[in-house]
Amino acid sequence: MKTIFQFMRRYKWPAAIAFFLMLLELASDLIQPLFMARMINEGLLEENLHNVAFWGGCLFALALFSFISGVLNSFFSAHVAHSFGFDLRKALYSKIQSLTMATYLTFPTSGLITRLTSDVTQTMNIVFMMLRIAMKAPLMTVGSLIMAFIINAKLALILCVSFPFLLIFLVWMVSVGIKLFAQVQQRLDFVNRQLQEGLQAVRLIKAYMRGQYEENRFLSVAENLKFDTIKATRVMEIALPVLQFVMNISLLIVIWVGADAIRDNEILAGDLAAIINYAFRMTASFSIFSFIIIAYARAKASAERIEEILNVEEGIEEVQKNEAPLLEDFSIHFDNVSFRYPTTEQYTLQNLSFSIGRGEKIAIMGATGSGKSTILQLVEHFYEPNSGDIYINDQNIKDIPLQQLRRSISYVPQQSLLFSGTIVDNLRWGQNDATIEQIIDATKKAQIHHSIESFDEQYETMIGQRGINLSGGQKQRLAIARALLKPASLLILDDSTSALDVATEQKLWEALDQEAITMLVVTQKIQTAQTADRILLIDEGRLHGFGTHEQLMATNELYAKIVASQQEVLAE
Repeated sequence: MKTIFQFMRRYKWPAAIAFFLMLLELASDLIQPLFMARMINEGLLEENLHNVAFWGGCLFALALFSFISGVLNSFFSAHVAHSFGFDLRKALYSKIQSLTMATYLTFPTSGLITRLTSDVTQTMNIVFMMLRIAMKAPLMTVGSLIMAFIINAKLALILCVSFPFLLIFLVWMVSVGIKLFAQVQQRLDFVNRQLQEGLQAVRLIKAYMRGQYEENRFLSVAENLKFDTIKATRVMEIALPVLQFVMNISLLIVIWVGADAIRDNEILAGDLAAIINYAFRMTASFSIFSFIIIAYARAKASAERIEEILNVEEGIEEVQKNEAPLLEDFSIHFDNVSFRYPTTEQYTLQNLSFSIGRGEKIAIMGATGSGKSTILQLVEHFYEPNSGDIYINDQNIKDIPLQQLRRSISYVPQQSLLFSGTIVDNLRWGQNDATIEQIIDATKKAQIHHSIESFDEQYETMIGQRGINLSGGQKQRLAIARALLKPASLLILDDSTSALDVATEQKLWEALDQEAITMLVVTQKIQTAQTADRILLIDEGRLHGFGTHEQLMATNELYAKIVASQQEVLAE
């Protein structure tokens, strides 16, 4: 937990104040039994009402002081804990954003969500408990024992006998709890993954009437979480009855020996009452230990999972502020590039070499899984090739600042991702300070302006989660408009017009022809590919052909078959 507690440094003074207030509260709590003993010995036993009132008033004042100190301690403890949690969650999210795609894929999305939510909450809770009760409980135990020795060493020794056993027992409980709650958090990952899949695919589930099947899948992982949580909690809950049993046995012996001491006039009744009070405070403190153990075990397991992300040193994108201008034009050269994803053994691209000139419009074709989208991801430097080199404007892509490279690229993914908010908010992802005139110009090129005008709120129309209130074609055209709004030297369209009708797509390509930038267009449509300057044909990760439509028709058998098959479909 060393790494995450470095985030406490910013709040060392509020934490110090909280600790000081806790000490004041502790001191007043430890003094109260002494005043109670004086009230009994000098007031009740001597039937002196003045002393009863005086020491009773002192007790009330101490209780009030303890109350105020506790409230203020809670205030500062909550401030430190929630500020710590905010900083930790911010740093964790920032680190996740900085991971390369290769590193990112090694962590399941559901696990990252759990770390950002539940795991951070667990560590935040232990920070609060440390400042509020976790440090107070052992100090109260030790302080009560010391005060008991001051009053009567013989009776205090009885309370000491159980200490070694209790200490060993607590250490064992912590070690067991950490392992159990680490498994609980992993089960929570599985639940989040199932929830994520089920909610994202809700339309498909309803369409295939698989609601009961998905419900059973969710119940399976939820039950595993329930059983592991119950197992961990049951084991940890053993701490409370064991601690109370041992302390209560010690307390009974103290009362028994103390009663004999009173009869023999070896101790006053008020002193015995004070020692019993201290014993009760020790019992209460040990009871708190059971809750602290559970919280610490969960926090330790969560902290290790968080540190697993924060301590990642390799696979980090060093995106630094770069005021360099956009790359002028955009030429691309692949020199014998081979690549495989970190999670697979098979190469997606093999010995790929080709060149794309500045301002060219290139259509990339190939069967599903042939590596088309992988080429685009390498151009954006999401991954490093396993062998070979990629050159942008005759400069190795490794030598180009990452921010400058990606600022020069506009990208439309296969799945049109839209964010909750208004249409204009989504479009301004392309350019934060875009004027409404620039926005309208981009939407007109993307053939979506008239659709937006038909909405009641027009450009201020709210988009539902993942664009649920829009059609597939509308989402694709909005994503294209967003890309066109961004100043760029390269436009990437990753099969981004699949939901458009023929007439709308033709108008879109006519508008894009006016854009004087390099374009990479992944498509399965021959009609779209024919509008490109050249066609890059990929087959099983290898270059199978590269040329114009006419050249490939004349020289490439695979391309000719693709054209023939699509013409047959159109004829039918």
